[in-house]
Amino acid sequence: MDQSLWIEGIIKNFVNESPDNSLRNKENEKAWADPLVGFSKGDDPLYQFYKKDIGFFYMSPLEMVTQTFPRLKTTPDQITVISWILPQTEATKSDQRKRRFLTSERWARSRIYGEEFNNELRRHVVNVLLGSGFEALAPLISPLWKRETSNSYGYASNWSERHAAYAAGLGTFGLCDGLITPKGKAMRCGSVIAHIQIPPTRRPYDDHNAYCLLYSKGICGRCIQRCPVRALSETGHDKIRCRKYLQATRVYVRSQYNFEGYGCGLCQTGVPCESKIPTENDLK
Repeated sequence: MDQSLWIEGIIKNFVNESPDNSLRNKENEKAWADPLVGFSKGDDPLYQFYKKDIGFFYMSPLEMVTQTFPRLKTTPDQITVISWILPQTEATKSDQRKRRFLTSERWARSRIYGEEFNNELRRHVVNVLLGSGFEALAPLISPLWKRETSNSYGYASNWSERHAAYAAGLGTFGLCDGLITPKGKAMRCGSVIAHIQIPPTRRPYDDHNAYCLLYSKGICGRCIQRCPVRALSETGHDKIRCRKYLQATRVYVRSQYNFEGYGCGLCQTGVPCESKIPTENDLK
């Protein structure tokens, strides 16, 4: 059995068939479209680089596994990080594309109910692996996960889904710190770490900003224009201003859409990298 295809099937079948993949609106629309799946190895040098670059607090796959399963004796090369991309649906992107200041209802629902489903997906993948005899954990719902402050980057955590996806060949970072994937930047991602040996997905890039037209070619910057609070500039992403605005949207979501939530993501839509890896032709 090809274990990579087996795990990819577990993820895709759950996303495409589970009734819980829902925005929980009256139409009961899907929160996420067909996912992308990739793999990286526990001994990938990137994970040690993350620890040095982001902060000493950043946990390697080996640390995550051995602290979750203290009796397990293993080495980094015996560990695989399973990553996935959950693309926004066309209906959600279309709604959000039209917005200039405050989030659409579909986008806010994907942020809350869609992420709840992402947690269900994390648990599902872990449970299938455990049931098949492979130790596994999902970092974002593990007791080990916590927020941290990076001396270099400010807001951070001891595990990043986007950085794991980058290691798995699923995309590179844009100006707004979002991951630009083959299905675009309008997405969310997830990961599970497992004591299983699966060949890594090839990374078709060497530069962590390879797919961003501004960083790679000095053109574009459309996401700067999309930000309602000027948290983006050619020098990068102001995380503090971005987070303050994001939290302020809670009042709007509660009053307009009648549920407890929040959301922005305007920089992820109405831009050339919304649904694809952009090219210069996308700016014409």
